[in-house]
Amino acid sequence: MKSVSLFGIFPILALLLTPLSTVDNGPSAKVDTAQSTVSWKAYKVTGSHEGTLTIKNGQLDMTDGQLTGGSFDIDMTSINCTDLSGGAKGKLEGHLHSPDFFNTAEFPMASFKITSVAPKGTPGDYKITGNLTIKNITKEIKFYTHIEEASQQTTAKADLTIDRTDFDVRYGSGSFFDNLGDKTIYDEFELTVNLVASN
Repeated sequence: MKSVSLFGIFPILALLLTPLSTVDNGPSAKVDTAQSTVSWKAYKVTGSHEGTLTIKNGQLDMTDGQLTGGSFDIDMTSINCTDLSGGAKGKLEGHLHSPDFFNTAEFPMASFKITSVAPKGTPGDYKITGNLTIKNITKEIKFYTHIEEASQQTTAKADLTIDRTDFDVRYGSGSFFDNLGDKTIYDEFELTVNLVASN
């Protein structure tokens, strides 16, 4: 029987144990917080309110022009209502900051981190899955985004619909309280995210 040298086996074992592929998130493009925006809109039986939030920091991971990952943080203490003014504006913003809603004194930051990216087949269009954290509660969400690269900048735009009750924000929710009538605030609110990152 022909003998096999151990020196011949080791390279074979090394080859077999080497992963066939690895995930490479590529270089991270830092989000420009001055140019990036988040707007919100919430609905109630008698109408709606809208406003803005500030991006604290973030990044987009690109490989060969393709989105592979990313994350961003939102400063919840920056909640701003843009459809009201004066005392009504201050009253609503104060309520949104309170424990009835986002309790920003205790939970000043919200965050989102991409866990998977699926190209839709059209250049720049992706289906995103990731973890959204509000009030230290993390839920998986899915949405579509469009990416554009130009002039050494990457822009990501997305519209998200969030169920606030998933994050223990239940004030005025008809899902948890009876007989609210025209004081009912709908569970779902909208976020429009526009991230601008430098390549």
